Amino acid sequence: MSKPSGRWAQFRAPAIAALSLAISFCGMQSARSETDKLRIAQQFGVGYLPLIVANEKGFVEEEARKLGIKPPTIEWLRLSGAAAMNEALISGGLDFATAGITPMILTWDKTRSTAKIIGIAALGSMANVLTTSNPNVKTIADFTASDRIALPSVKVGFQPILLQMAADKAFGKFDKLDDLTVSMPHPDATAAILSGRSEITAHFTSPPFVQQQLATGKVRAVLNSYDILGGPHTFNVVYSTTRFVNDNPKTIEAFVSALDRANTWIAANPKDAAALYIKAESSKLAPDFVEAIIRDPNVRFTTAPEGAQKFADFEAKVGLIKQAPARWQDMFWSGLKDKPGS
Repeated sequence: MSKPSGRWAQFRAPAIAALSLAISFCGMQSARSETDKLRIAQQFGVGYLPLIVANEKGFVEEEARKLGIKPPTIEWLRLSGAAAMNEALISGGLDFATAGITPMILTWDKTRSTAKIIGIAALGSMANVLTTSNPNVKTIADFTASDRIALPSVKVGFQPILLQMAADKAFGKFDKLDDLTVSMPHPDATAAILSGRSEITAHFTSPPFVQQQLATGKVRAVLNSYDILGGPHTFNVVYSTTRFVNDNPKTIEAFVSALDRANTWIAANPKDAAALYIKAESSKLAPDFVEAIIRDPNVRFTTAPEGAQKFADFEAKVGLIKQAPARWQDMFWSGLKDKPGS
């Protein structure tokens, strides 16, 4: 083979160096670091305790270090209702949204060809209860046009879809009670129904607001969500966009591991967990009261979804989503596939 000409020989070494640098840069791009900021929004209530514990204990950051990635700077936000969560997530204002499992399923279905929302993990299973201050209401059939049922987000939230499931069973018309519902955060609705001076005569709510209301003797339970589903079910979930999940696989893994650690810690330290909840929520509830809720055998903190398929099948049945998934795993991050979900 002939030797390179003088001109080519002059530029050959720099050209090879430049090519090597380009290849190296491309490799760095494909193995780029994950997000350095994580924006997580949560709502109100004991159902969000795993997030509170993970935040206070720094579990997400610790799990990120274990996986060899730089811990992201986490911004913990508060929003009320699935509608606000979804708007913020889809517009790019959030990385992780939290809401009831039923509105997550609605958003998963609605965004199949756009943002492609996907569940990251369940936060826990616990019964939600429909309470009332109206002495004439014994069952949902007793509500009249003068009643108003408060819940965080009308039509798209977790509680309104539970109410629709109950109405479907009772009346054969899933949306029969929709006109009576009013959007209101749980703390505000609790204050309203207990005041006796509000138009709010009922509230579909979650712990600790259920227990707080019932303890006063001013309201009573009308309906329990475990009865509607025929057993325990996931209450709320964390979800994100498929793009964010795919771009940040180790961040997702670290986050779910942090939730698993938080759940284990809550089970082992219910008294301390109650104290963390009271501090984070600036709650005036007694520590023993909150601890009793955490110890309730019907309250279970787990990242495994429960009853997800039942919720999806109902939403498909009444036309709230176009098609139910073939299995619950289709709606969630692949890392959950081996968990004992349903």
